[in-house]
Amino acid sequence: MTQRRPTGITRRKLLLAGAAVPLCAVLSRPAAAAEFTYKLATGQDPTHPVNVRAKEAADRIKEATGGRLEINLFPANQLGSDTDLLTQVRNGSVEFFNLSSLILATLVPAAGIVNLGFLFPNYDAIWRAMDGELGAYIRVQIAKTPIMTVSKPWDNGFRHITSSGREIRTPEDLKGFKLRVPAAPNLTSLFLALGAGPAPINFNEVYSALQTKVVDGQENPLPIIATARLYEVQKTCSLTGHVWDNYWILGNKRAFQKLPQDVQAIVTREFDRSAEDERADIAKLSQSLRADLSAKGMQFLEVDRSIFRQALAKTSFYADWKTKFGEEAWVQLEKAAGKLG
Repeated sequence: MTQRRPTGITRRKLLLAGAAVPLCAVLSRPAAAAEFTYKLATGQDPTHPVNVRAKEAADRIKEATGGRLEINLFPANQLGSDTDLLTQVRNGSVEFFNLSSLILATLVPAAGIVNLGFLFPNYDAIWRAMDGELGAYIRVQIAKTPIMTVSKPWDNGFRHITSSGREIRTPEDLKGFKLRVPAAPNLTSLFLALGAGPAPINFNEVYSALQTKVVDGQENPLPIIATARLYEVQKTCSLTGHVWDNYWILGNKRAFQKLPQDVQAIVTREFDRSAEDERADIAKLSQSLRADLSAKGMQFLEVDRSIFRQALAKTSFYADWKTKFGEEAWVQLEKAAGKLG
């Protein structure tokens, strides 16, 4: 027998009903409503490790608090752009937000100190710094605003240079090389110092700019190079790792302080656990993506990062940024990264 659809329920109504649901899986509510229902917004695709691990943290928090705190995840900028969301978490309309240090630096300049050129040789050095004094210093500066960090930093990866023509192996190869950069002052000044021609271009225009040779290359972490299909218009990827970036899980201070202390402790504990998991995910993804991109025809070039740092140290780059960040911040940075300039 053919079943009839209930009267008054159309496909359009069903789709509209579904449209109100966050992209992530719906969190099941307990019989009694949660005492606190908060939002966590991110800018990443739902399948990105940030969202996978954040969803796991939210589920564990709900279970560990006996349903008292429910955190609903809104990925892919559903609630607004990164700059919009930074405003929303400051005023409390969004309680939690995942944001890159590069963008957070527009509100808290000290957050961007980790995004300078050729600071860290590897992840061991990074996590010693970010889970140690440098990370603690940055968190104190963030807490001087209406927002705070609620966990240890998450990983956004190292940025690398791609090219469709010239192979970038040494600092000299960057002379006159025109490459796309985001509108981030530290990246622009880095490539200017090395003699390149940085061109700030909106990300949605990067592919066409590379395809039409408006620029010779660009720089991004491997996941972006892969998902944006830049390998179709770029032949080589130089593993410069010139800038590393992290994510912070940020919270509105008033909203966080409304939570009972035992709930606050659970939130931090579970986001810390997911931070460790996400770091491992990004490390594995970087390796697998290199193999995937190689299979698609992209050639990877190993470079000596130390000679890039030496070349940069001969310019005014580090001295200029030391002046901007101040002596206190610079002392913390050099403790972690060694003498700069």
